[in-house]
Amino acid sequence: MGIYSCIGKTLEEVRDSLYTGRSGIVLDPVRKEMGYRSGLTGYVERPVLKGLLDRRSRIMLPEQGEYAYMATLQALQQAGMDDAYLHEHEVGILYGNDSSAKPVIEATDIMREKKDNMLIGSASVFQTLNSTVTMNLATIFKLKGVNFTISAACASGSHAIGLGYHFIKTGLQDCIITGGAQEINEYSMATFDALSAFSVHESEPQKASRPFDRSRDGLIPSGGGATVILESLESAQKRGATILGEVIGYGFSSNGEHISNPTVSGPVRSLEKALLDAGMNAADIDYINAHATSTPAGDASEAKAIYSVFGDGNVPVSSTKSMTGHECWMAGASEVVYSMLMMQHGFLAPNINFENPDEDSAKLNIVKTTTEKNINVILSNSFGFGGTNSSLVIRKWSK
Repeated sequence: MGIYSCIGKTLEEVRDSLYTGRSGIVLDPVRKEMGYRSGLTGYVERPVLKGLLDRRSRIMLPEQGEYAYMATLQALQQAGMDDAYLHEHEVGILYGNDSSAKPVIEATDIMREKKDNMLIGSASVFQTLNSTVTMNLATIFKLKGVNFTISAACASGSHAIGLGYHFIKTGLQDCIITGGAQEINEYSMATFDALSAFSVHESEPQKASRPFDRSRDGLIPSGGGATVILESLESAQKRGATILGEVIGYGFSSNGEHISNPTVSGPVRSLEKALLDAGMNAADIDYINAHATSTPAGDASEAKAIYSVFGDGNVPVSSTKSMTGHECWMAGASEVVYSMLMMQHGFLAPNINFENPDEDSAKLNIVKTTTEKNINVILSNSFGFGGTNSSLVIRKWSK
């Protein structure tokens, strides 16, 4: 695994943030100057790539590609896959990404001002495409396997892992780099803000993301990059890899209703499919990392869906978005990393800022404070605009 997020740039930093309940949310004055209704955002520091990548590779990468590159470097190192291994084996890449706003705007601004498209530059096209992350990383790491981008709104990263699981399960690939990336520049989230989707609790940024809490008033945009390397058991064992866990269930569905309003039935079908694919009952799940973004309607519908499937089983639930904000296209992958870190280190991260439940969240076992717990099976939910739903079940590896 690898992670580059607002709560840490390494697995160790992120683990500590999860354990202590540290938020990565700030108030960005640039957004307020631009006319944003809400200036809240997760703060993600841009990496310094000089010395890591040659100039040509650097200018091809947009912001989210830089984050994905850093996360993938970490993951490859942990997986024990060096350049020689990637050269000799057919390793693929499936990555979630659903926008590349800043390069498009910058190229358009040059055209409008200079009236000369030759001034845009030869690297711009490779930054502007939605497939920018996979095309760049496949080139940088010289990957020879499957190579495409999953664009599925805020479920993109989760679906990337689910599809990677199926490619390996059906024998089409032995190893795939999966994950999700999200740009967090001031241009990327203006259209979300235009929906009045963001929290306006600007006076206390770190308390603004309040999943499941009665006083929640909207999400906080965030981003970064998260990578999860999937490999067949035979391949991993053959090369003596350290196995962290195994994907055992992937459920998906489409709401088939409103383009942005959530439903209960769609997530219920996704949850039920994931459990069926995993061959498990609701009682077998030790922890649910909820999609809950801190919006009034979204959190309520997910709480209803979880209760519909899990009932009074008392399974612990938390939304790490209370600390990170909503990492959008990255979230489905980063939340698998967050959940896996909890599994590795035997604790449940808190749903910070959860003080007053509403009638739906009161029925769930929301984790309010860091709790020591042995976790064997986790479930991670991701939902997105257009009614796309993804649920992943992952089990701790034991020989």
